[in-house]
Amino acid sequence: MPVLQSGLDRLLADPDLRRPLRGRRIALVAHPASVTADLTHAIDALAALPDLQLSAAFGPQHGLRGDKQDNMVESPDFLDPVHGIPVFSLYGTVRRPTPSMLASCDVLLVDLQDLGCRIYTFITTLRYLLEAATRHGKAVWILDRPNPAGRPVEGLRLRPGWESFVGAGPLPMRHGLTMGELACWFINTLGLDVDCTVVRMHGWNPEAAPGYGWPLGERAWINPSPNAANVSMARCYAGTVMLEGSTLSEGRGTTRPLELFGAPDLDASRLIARMHALAPDWLDGCRLRECWFEPTFHKHAGRLCNGIQIHVEDAHYGHTAFRPWRLQSLAFKALRQLQPDYPLWRDFAYEYEFERLAIDLINGSPLLREWVDDPTATPADLDALSRADEGAWEQERKEFLLY
Repeated sequence: MPVLQSGLDRLLADPDLRRPLRGRRIALVAHPASVTADLTHAIDALAALPDLQLSAAFGPQHGLRGDKQDNMVESPDFLDPVHGIPVFSLYGTVRRPTPSMLASCDVLLVDLQDLGCRIYTFITTLRYLLEAATRHGKAVWILDRPNPAGRPVEGLRLRPGWESFVGAGPLPMRHGLTMGELACWFINTLGLDVDCTVVRMHGWNPEAAPGYGWPLGERAWINPSPNAANVSMARCYAGTVMLEGSTLSEGRGTTRPLELFGAPDLDASRLIARMHALAPDWLDGCRLRECWFEPTFHKHAGRLCNGIQIHVEDAHYGHTAFRPWRLQSLAFKALRQLQPDYPLWRDFAYEYEFERLAIDLINGSPLLREWVDDPTATPADLDALSRADEGAWEQERKEFLLY
């Protein structure tokens, strides 16, 4: 048995733990990374248990099987061809489970691998499930999994009125919680009266090297979404996700998405130099490398881009020193200084929001964009704003830590 046991592994191994589920109809909420230690998908492992009744399943963004490559590509409902149960999409015609969907179950069994970043939509799906369960009298069980980005906290908190599908609540960009801990925080913050059980992991040590959140060498990495390709991406994501609101490529259409960025008209060497000149300590814990890439799809498809890859996989990686949100913010600021008229912000309908800029939705307020665009604003100004938010969150989350 591996040292780490996920919530799913524990539920499967312990008949007494799942005893309260007997005689109740169970709907599994899962995605491709919802697997056991031996890589059996949760839907197959649970369906094989004679003492549980799996009556339905739900798939979040990208689908139960992770079939949708890009963002904002909806998944349909379907009948599972192996188990004969309905699979409802929570990223199709609806984002919240409907009463008719919930009529298929008594318990929602949530097994979603997260990346530890506020914008990752599985967090919002978790909130919507808890709210729906409260309204319709359903129980929720969270099968907990590691936060691969570990415990560090970074970034501005989402401001009131900026909630969206990529902003479930006043979290910082990098929150440092597991899905089970987030469930407890949501219930407390939203005042939800819901029957919720967190099946905790055994053996998770988020401070242990070399994984610092992910058990490297022990558990296989399965992409929870198609472009979440490895632990390096998970470490960078709290910063590189902001590229989705920019005209710069985030590397979709390459083999290292969300670990690199660039554009055909970018001068990466000058950009790196300016970043070092502006705030060298914001680049600690990683190495930057100038690179070239040609996306096969998405932004700048078929065009040669000059860019920067963020390396966080070698001996130079410093887990507590690496601050991806500041690093990416600094890249934007440096580019704005080098080319003040660069068309940096992408204006398009992001996650079905038509009125507000994507970069603002991603950051949960216009504060980051305003800092980038203000020629008088300094790194110290952004640091002061973010440190206040980070410190407040560090205190707030303490009562919800389970490990």
